[in-house]
Amino acid sequence: MIGHVVDGGEFFEMAPWWAKNLVTGFARLGGRAAGIVGNQPAHLGGRLDIDASAKGARFVRFCDSFNLPLVTLVDTPGFVPGKAQEHAGIVRSAAKLMFAFCEATVPKLTVITHRAYSGGFEVMCSKHIRADFNFAWPSAEIAAAAPSSLLDRQDVASPYDAAVQGHLDDVIEPVETRPRLIAALEACASKREGRPPKKHGNIPL
Repeated sequence: MIGHVVDGGEFFEMAPWWAKNLVTGFARLGGRAAGIVGNQPAHLGGRLDIDASAKGARFVRFCDSFNLPLVTLVDTPGFVPGKAQEHAGIVRSAAKLMFAFCEATVPKLTVITHRAYSGGFEVMCSKHIRADFNFAWPSAEIAAAAPSSLLDRQDVASPYDAAVQGHLDDVIEPVETRPRLIAALEACASKREGRPPKKHGNIPL
């Protein structure tokens, strides 16, 4: 998908062999450099785990340090379940990823392509953590938990319902993704986000 959206299909991936369930890298959109963060459903079903959360948090903070806009592509059913992840600190790692997105003052654009369930929806640059533009494809499923039936997908997890509730700016066709992202990036080009005077936030440990 990234290859169809970015300029010339050129994408420079960072750490491709670590935490493969989350893709991070650099590309250009409409001539502007941007950082890309995306779930990879081919690994762990796109679920976030400790390594993916740490990888994403580090990359988001890197982009924010060098004033690179962030484009987040969401397709995740949430976090990897199990005692091993819980005992190793998945909540702490997820908090770091959320903190990184919250603290970033660069333009932040999000596209939900398929699933956005539970905490996975929240931490992947949702409206709740200051995304500037949030789009979804008609195939997107946005819900507090994975739908248990086709009826739930149509009613409870509908992207149109999420848009009515203010979680999305628009529901767009996949073919519109590139031009809409370029237009949104252009609209955010002069973004300046005022914050209370302080040195920096205190990242979760």
